[in-house]
Amino acid sequence: MTVRFDAAAYNFRKKCPYVRKDLLRWFPGHMNKGLKQMQRKLSSVDCVIEVHDARIPFTGRNPVFTETMIGAKPHILVLNKRDLTISTLLPKIVDQLKAEENVQNVLFTNSKDQHCRGLKTLKPLMVDLIKNSNRYNRSEELDYNVMIIGVPNVGKSSLINMLRSKNMRIRHALPVGAVAGVTRSLMTKMRINDDPKIFMFDTPGILEPSVTDIEMGLKLALCASLQDHLVGEETIADYLLYWLNSHAKFKYVDYMGLEEPCDDIQKVLVSGAVKYNRIRRVRDFDGRTREVPDLLESARTMIKAFRTGELGRMFLDIDVLKLRRKTEIQEEMEELG
Repeated sequence: MTVRFDAAAYNFRKKCPYVRKDLLRWFPGHMNKGLKQMQRKLSSVDCVIEVHDARIPFTGRNPVFTETMIGAKPHILVLNKRDLTISTLLPKIVDQLKAEENVQNVLFTNSKDQHCRGLKTLKPLMVDLIKNSNRYNRSEELDYNVMIIGVPNVGKSSLINMLRSKNMRIRHALPVGAVAGVTRSLMTKMRINDDPKIFMFDTPGILEPSVTDIEMGLKLALCASLQDHLVGEETIADYLLYWLNSHAKFKYVDYMGLEEPCDDIQKVLVSGAVKYNRIRRVRDFDGRTREVPDLLESARTMIKAFRTGELGRMFLDIDVLKLRRKTEIQEEMEELG
């Protein structure tokens, strides 16, 4: 049985941990090259599918896509990893995206579940949008070309693999990984459907060249859209701790071997290291060796628990959602653990 704690009894931090902005910048050469490739290929594309993380639907979407990639092309926003966010909030997310950003076609998917309703809806939706659009130089073509875009590690390749497997009974062909940057260039188009013929271009994840908002960068890092070692695992774990305490999500207490909520990331990581035997040996100046808690491995354990849902379903953009009272959302999050 999970012990309930009263958040009002604790004096948690009120501000997001400070991080130098240069730690949140990651725009290597392959991103710049990939963006140029995508822009050149756009004339032969009939529809653009933008994939993003359902835990941060309003945060971190690259404005370059809106300005240069979407525009005149039919556009579908796929919010992936719906199994890790709060399902009762999905209709309100859609309403706000339509009202504030004029995003008319929004689907929620779990690209690891072949029975996902969003995956079943995606193909007929893209076909309908393409048929009812002006295809310009491709109006005589019978096949459809679709480009998948998004920030790193939101499940673009996994989505293509699942559609290909589901519609054509063909095994997965694109490499996927739990870290950002697996796809590094625009790949040859993959057929994902026979009738009608639909081809998809997988593309590298593209971030903004500069991060203007620290918390946005930390959310992207927590959701693995930045490579962990660039930001620092302990820094990412500290932001996670700050966010969990700010929103009275205390499942981490038991998970990290604590007796009660704590706002000190060092204490949390030491406790987790002891619980999971994350120990390393160090050599002192006199040549003797001793065992100390491995805080890096403990931080990785905590971050992984968030990313796999072991700390409960999360909606990191709760403070951006405007269409419901925050107290109602908070109650739902507490009920979900």
